[in-house]
Amino acid sequence: MFGRRSPHGIDAFANGSDELQPLQTATGPETAGSNPEPGRGAEAAPPSLPATTALSTADRHDAPIRSDTFKTIRSAVFSSMNMSAALMMSRSDVRAGIEQIAAETIVRDRLTLTLAEQTFIVDEILNDMFGIGPIEPLLADERVTDILVNGPDQVYVERGGRLELTALKFRDNAHVINVAQRIATAVGRRVDESSPMVDARLADGSRVNVVLPPIALHGASISIRKFSKRNITLGRMSQQGNISAAMVDVLRIATACRLNIVISGGTGSGKTTLLNALSRFIDEGERIVTIEDAAELQLQQPHVVSLETRPENSEGLGGVSQRDLVRNALRMRPDRIILGETRGTEAFDVLQAMNTGHDGSMTTVHANTPRDAITRLESMVMMANGNLPLMSIRRQITSAVHLILQIERMRDGVRRVTHVTEIAGMEGDVVITQDLFTFRYSASAYEAQVRGVFEGSSLRPVFAQRAAYYGLEEALLKAIQS
Repeated sequence: MFGRRSPHGIDAFANGSDELQPLQTATGPETAGSNPEPGRGAEAAPPSLPATTALSTADRHDAPIRSDTFKTIRSAVFSSMNMSAALMMSRSDVRAGIEQIAAETIVRDRLTLTLAEQTFIVDEILNDMFGIGPIEPLLADERVTDILVNGPDQVYVERGGRLELTALKFRDNAHVINVAQRIATAVGRRVDESSPMVDARLADGSRVNVVLPPIALHGASISIRKFSKRNITLGRMSQQGNISAAMVDVLRIATACRLNIVISGGTGSGKTTLLNALSRFIDEGERIVTIEDAAELQLQQPHVVSLETRPENSEGLGGVSQRDLVRNALRMRPDRIILGETRGTEAFDVLQAMNTGHDGSMTTVHANTPRDAITRLESMVMMANGNLPLMSIRRQITSAVHLILQIERMRDGVRRVTHVTEIAGMEGDVVITQDLFTFRYSASAYEAQVRGVFEGSSLRPVFAQRAAYYGLEEALLKAIQS
């Protein structure tokens, strides 16, 4: 197998080195999706293992990857391989070559391995070359929504809204750092001791955050937020119990009427999933500009311009912030501006955009209640312009934002939209809101699964007049009363 010619005429198994090249853009199986998928908690099945061997989980992931046998075979493979050429071949072609080298090494060094262990070692080497190491199989597991690597010895996953410790391990901390650097390099970013934190994404769109030592005290940390393969719609969320059918009708009308909507919630509550689902009601004839730190929105409309921030380089130059992109987006003739998350001074420019003809814009914020979301917007606007009086800021928020949707990941792991709150105006210096829908949980029925109902207030929405302009007032009132 040494010096073997590939079917593509590339000598991939000669003049090799033990250094992995940057992660390729076609990384592993496609596992596109959004934020943790809502509503999977109640129906999540027990975790399954990759069906590559019959070994126990602990044996497969603790002993082999750190064993001398694994190191011997891996060293033989990389010393016989031209990595640059191999990465241009298909995974199946490279696998055949690795299997032959592994078999020859086992015979030459008289290693004792079962066929299952040999298959596992080949899979791990391929995952190092074409994927993200030992955690590559987790990307193919649709039930996994988050992958959390805490150094080489701890890999957690979230299934159905609950964290589980897996038996997966890396060889050592250098192995974790190598995987993290290949992920960052693939999207044109860098992470090392001088720049120990980075936000990046995988080829399937999954969001990645990396923190390296010395910032991470117990080894490199990698946090991956996966996206579901299934396109989540409000209809599907209604079937899963994340939202009621009446709420879906009202949100469909609100989006069609070009209301400015803020989605509020905690980390991992499903804000981006809900934003993606809402965007499906946007007319295909509109021009949409999306702005994100790490691109994760998956809009289905044909006319979408996606912008992504850029961090500063090692000289502190070249950075492009969300605020810069919001300002530039105003010159791009957008019908709607969708900001993945508002977390800083860009809040001022977002409110300005909503107030100056870009109706139907949407964004998300981190907050625990709709009232807290308003307070957070006030604080972020003050960060941008501390000289603005609070009354002026509140008037801007009142005129810019029409609806606040509160989504929460509850203790049973299910994401539910707990409030659909309308900003009704101001009374003195107080912003007036009214809840159109709320989720009321049953305090008397404490079980593993949260019990409750979605309740409508039957109040006439302030935006009913706007709905009449679009010919949707009757449909709105019918949905509110249902």
